[in-house]
Amino acid sequence: MEPPADPRARRLFGGSARTLGDLATSPFRADRDRIVGSPFFTRLGGVTQVVSPGGSGLLVHNRLTHSLKVAQVARAIAERLTADDHQRDLVEKLGGCDPDVVEAAALAHDLGHPPFGHLGERVLDRLARHRLGLTDGFEGNAQSYRIVTSTEIRGAATTGLDLTAAVRAAMLKYPWTRLDHPDPHPRTMDPPPRGATPPPDDPDSGSLKFGAYRTELDDLRQARAPFAGRIADWQQTVEASVMDTADDIAYAIHDVEDFYRVGVLQQGAVAAELMAWQREGGHLRAITDSALATSARRPGSSIERLRRQLHHKDAWIADDEAFAAAVEHVREELVEGLLALPFDGSIEAEQYVARFSARWTTRFVDAITVVEQPAVRSGHVLLAPAQWHEVQVLKFVHHRFVLARPDLALHQRGQARLLDTLVDALREWLLDPEEESRLPRRLHDLVELAEAELHPRTPDRIGKARGRAIVDFVAQLTDGQAVAMLDALSGRSGALWTDAFVL
Repeated sequence: MEPPADPRARRLFGGSARTLGDLATSPFRADRDRIVGSPFFTRLGGVTQVVSPGGSGLLVHNRLTHSLKVAQVARAIAERLTADDHQRDLVEKLGGCDPDVVEAAALAHDLGHPPFGHLGERVLDRLARHRLGLTDGFEGNAQSYRIVTSTEIRGAATTGLDLTAAVRAAMLKYPWTRLDHPDPHPRTMDPPPRGATPPPDDPDSGSLKFGAYRTELDDLRQARAPFAGRIADWQQTVEASVMDTADDIAYAIHDVEDFYRVGVLQQGAVAAELMAWQREGGHLRAITDSALATSARRPGSSIERLRRQLHHKDAWIADDEAFAAAVEHVREELVEGLLALPFDGSIEAEQYVARFSARWTTRFVDAITVVEQPAVRSGHVLLAPAQWHEVQVLKFVHHRFVLARPDLALHQRGQARLLDTLVDALREWLLDPEEESRLPRRLHDLVELAEAELHPRTPDRIGKARGRAIVDFVAQLTDGQAVAMLDALSGRSGALWTDAFVL
């Protein structure tokens, strides 16, 4: 069989685990099938999107359903771009946009998300850096990249999923490492790309978001090599930009759906905030930032803070007229539309939610465009200004009326403590010389893999390998498995022979 003509289809590991199905399809469709067939993809059904699936029932999205919807939106965007003659020429100049590539990357983009979603990501990063001595810490996007290149075992001769360069490059929302690639590092740019800014509480720790750990740096370079000279070293490929934009669209729409369904998103509260800003916007714009901060409970003040934040962070696109129009459109569609009647679980209610979602998705997909020289905080693929502002307002509704709730904070603090305790318990187990032969096989294998990745002269090589193995091990658990494992390690579980499922 002749190798693929597209240089982006070069594989890292040589394809030693090919199947008959792989040979009958394009390499990019084969990638998609490998991702969907991975146990890491299956586990996403038990991993938090916003709130834990175990505490919210079947009504809310988990990481699996989120990934499927991102893939659906990403493919729709890619097909639209390749059908437009003017856009297609520019896309080809920038490196191409294959619908199979963006669909595969979208399906894979959350493989590395740990138990309890973004909360788990923050906790594992803190523990990895400050307790386990890992300079790279933990980052969900980098962990996804690590899974498809290193820690997912497909056969005796292959590690990783043996994906094409194009799909691996399309997974890289943030095509840099935490600290040192590329050089100069994007965090030193003014302004830096989205995600490259260090966390405010630890400015010396490197970028807050990044696409690969240093252990996968050679792979990142190989995946990006076909795009050299077409796009900047720190910029997403067109296919990565499509996937990233689709992720934003899906997140903005289906999180609103979720919390309408479970009754958390109430018409009165959302209406009061949006309408107060529309009514008193002139007065709110005139007050100082400090005065605005002291009136946090005043209706309209939160969305005024959003307007100011957009101007501060995204001056390249922020526009007051577009922002006001977005507030009005969201008010009409959400407050006077979706939230006007409480969700009652009926077929009619489900159809209404489906129409709301389809209408917004179509609106956003139809507003996609490609630019040759994007702003630093944008990708080559982006929404038109009107729809970009609408996404920001929809995301604001979710942040203001869901994520800021004290009851959710209470739940998440418990989850953070659980992960903290679980990491300590696994570390103690690894350090116990009498227990080495009884370690979970997966944990033992991950230690060996991490040790092999490190240079023989790395200071505290064994300690760092154990730390990375613990992080890899915890990150591949579902929410329920993390809870069950801590119960077993704490002596609270009486289900001796059924606890093995978490190992």
